[in-house]
Amino acid sequence: MSNQLKITLKRSLIGSNQKQRGTVRALGLTKTNQTVIKEDSPQIQGMIKKVSHMLEVEVIN
Repeated sequence: MSNQLKITLKRSLIGSNQKQRGTVRALGLTKTNQTVIKEDSPQIQGMIKKVSHMLEVEVIN
C-alpha cells in the first residue's frame, strides 16, 4: 500500500496567479485550512512543489 498525503491549504489564494489557483483547485482545496487526503504519486508531488509556499503536507502511512 502506498503512502497517503494529508494536504492542508494554509494561505489564502488572494494575490496568487491563475496557474497557482488552478493547481490548488486541482488538489481539491477551495478554502483556507481545508484538508484533503491524496495518494502519493509523482503527479501530486509536482503539484505540491508548485504551490508549496501555501500548503502544509503530512505523510500518512
